[in-house]
Amino acid sequence: MKKTLVRWFEDAWYKEMYISAWFMPLSLLYVDVMRLRRWLYKTGRLSSTRLPVPVIIVGNLTVGGTGKTPLVIWLVELLQRQGYKPGVISRGYAGTANQKPQAVMANSDPALVGDEPLVLARRCSCPVVIGADRPAAARQLLASNACDVIISDDGLQHYALQRDIEIVVIDGERRFGNGYCLPVGPLREPPERVKEADLVVVNGGEELLDGEFAMQCQGERLLNLQTGAAKPLAAFAGTSCHALAGIGNPNRFFKQLAAAGLDCQTHPFPDHHAFSAADLRFKDALPLIMTEKDAVKCSGFAQSHHWYLPVDASLPEAFSEQLLSLLKDKTHGQKTA
Repeated sequence: MKKTLVRWFEDAWYKEMYISAWFMPLSLLYVDVMRLRRWLYKTGRLSSTRLPVPVIIVGNLTVGGTGKTPLVIWLVELLQRQGYKPGVISRGYAGTANQKPQAVMANSDPALVGDEPLVLARRCSCPVVIGADRPAAARQLLASNACDVIISDDGLQHYALQRDIEIVVIDGERRFGNGYCLPVGPLREPPERVKEADLVVVNGGEELLDGEFAMQCQGERLLNLQTGAAKPLAAFAGTSCHALAGIGNPNRFFKQLAAAGLDCQTHPFPDHHAFSAADLRFKDALPLIMTEKDAVKCSGFAQSHHWYLPVDASLPEAFSEQLLSLLKDKTHGQKTA
């Protein structure tokens, strides 16, 4: 029932089902509440925390995945090459241990810390801390590590933590859907909110508006969940297989495999789905391919024909230059304040 309801709303948001207009009064109320909440933070009526190091927010306006996690990994690597010591904070969505700040290690239990933070802990050579209270998570990160910049995976709408740089990530294929806020549309905030961000990144798609930067997420090799062995994705071209994805936009993953020449039977699941062995069990022994985010939850019951596709983000040099310039200004300002 839950999966059916999620798909119904996605159809309403992205396929112009006018039945969603029945919820318009709720959407208008939601927008008013969000604007009031932000005004309360801006005027100091709700308290917010300023940290002693720059904070970079990587977020989105829509419900569901847009590619924030690959971008965070890319940012960590960029900053490390420039001599920074970044740390990452995240809510740890769908994990059971996110009420109090908790460090995430490469061997952490995804049921406790969440799938995306575990991917970050395994891919990034930097500390990762989760917590529903973002300022508390950031304070713990700084107390335990010599970080000089913090990247928040998601958190655009968490105004209790003050930010120095905002990066908004947009799904290049679906963008803002029907353009309405919840529950009529997929937006957490009105679309004009994107104009206030420092940088706007578009993941995939073909159309870029002025000031937007294109991001491509590509994977060229598959890793076996059971053995860790690697094979080129191209080696599976023409192969019949099962493709499984429990992410915000499963079709993006399925299209990526199809573009590589794979003949996949697709199996979409809700975002952050808690997989069981039964979810991976089919009547045949065809290769099963999943995302890296799903793989961290399935390794405990993986079989020899189960594979996952890590992806890496790529962005233009102009984006790097603009980000580093902004960060240099913020860092210099804090040192002289």
